[in-house]
Amino acid sequence: LNGKWSFNTGSQQSHWNTNAAVLTTALAARRAAPVQITDSFLTQEATRANLTRNGIDQDAVRLLSTGDEPPERIDVLLVRVPKSLALLEDQLCRLAPAVHPGTVVAGTGMVTEIHTSTLRLFERILGPTRTSLAVRKARLILCTPEPRPAPAVSPWPLSHTLPEDVGVVSGLTVVNHAGVFCADRLDIGTRFFLRNLPGRKGPEHVVDLGCGNGVVGLAAALADEEARVTFVDESHQAVASARATFLANDVPFPDRAEFLVGDCLSGTPAGSVDLVLNNPPFHSHRATTDATAWRMFTGARAALRRGGELWVVGNRHLGYHVKLRRLFGNCEVVASDPKFVVLRAAKR
Repeated sequence: LNGKWSFNTGSQQSHWNTNAAVLTTALAARRAAPVQITDSFLTQEATRANLTRNGIDQDAVRLLSTGDEPPERIDVLLVRVPKSLALLEDQLCRLAPAVHPGTVVAGTGMVTEIHTSTLRLFERILGPTRTSLAVRKARLILCTPEPRPAPAVSPWPLSHTLPEDVGVVSGLTVVNHAGVFCADRLDIGTRFFLRNLPGRKGPEHVVDLGCGNGVVGLAAALADEEARVTFVDESHQAVASARATFLANDVPFPDRAEFLVGDCLSGTPAGSVDLVLNNPPFHSHRATTDATAWRMFTGARAALRRGGELWVVGNRHLGYHVKLRRLFGNCEVVASDPKFVVLRAAKR
C-alpha cells in the first residue's frame, strides 16, 4: 500500500509496548514511513530501541504523542484498540479529519476487548464497520470511512469538582484528559491518601510519582508554598491532565511545578528528592502485577536523599509493606482502613 501510514496505540504497558514497537519497526523496515501515535512513553522508547537494534534510521519513523497534532492526511490507519474506550473515542475524533474515503482502516484487539460499544465508536466517527472472524482469540475491526456532514467532536478533557472532605484540595477543580484513571470522579484510594498526606513544611523537592491527574501533587504544593513539586507519569495524557489541574486552580507561585513524561524516576538525579508520593497501579492491561509498583519503589529509593521518605497508598491485600521493608529496611503504617493502607518508608 502506498501513501502515508499512521499507527495509533493507546496507553499500554509491558508486552503491549513491545508489540506496538515491533509493528512500527516492521513498517519502517519496509520503507512505509509510518507515523506512530501513542500515549505511552515506554512505547516510544521501545520503538527507538527496536529501530536501533535493526539498523533502521530513527528518522524513518515519526513519533507523536496523543496530544500532538496528527498528520494532515492518513492513507492507512492501524489501531491497536486501547483498554480505555474514552481514549479510543478521543483519538478517533482527532484522526477523523485526516481520513478520506480511500483510507484503509484496520483495528485489532482480543475478542474480550472488542465490544459493541467499540464498533459503535468506529461507526459513529469514521464509517461502516465490521469485524473479522476470530483467530487465536483475536480479531480485526475493518472500517470503511465515509464523508460526514459534521466531524465528531471529542468531549475530552472533562472536569469535576473535588468533595469537601479531602483536605487542602477540597472543592477544587480536577481536569482529566481521555484515558486517565477515574476521569469523572475521585477514586477512593486517592481520597484516603489525600486525608493522610504528610504535614511537611520547607523548601523541599516533592515528587508525585505516577501522577495521573495530579491531584496529590496539587495537594502537596498547596500545603507547603515553599515546596517544589515534580509531576511524573508514563502517560502523556496523565501529565497533560496534571498540568491542566494545576493551572485550573491558580496555585501561588506556579513556577514551583515541573511536569515530566518518563519511565518512573529514571531521569531524576540520585539523592535529589525529599519526598515521593505514590499511588502505584497494580494492573498492566488485563494482568494483575506489582512489577510497576516495584519499579516505582526502587526508582524512588534511588532518587531520595538520605532521610527522604516514600509515602505509598495501596490496597491492604497487595502487601506493599513487605517490599518496602526489603528495599528500605523499614516501613511504617501511617493510616489504614478496611480497604487501604498508607505506608511510609525512609531512606537511611
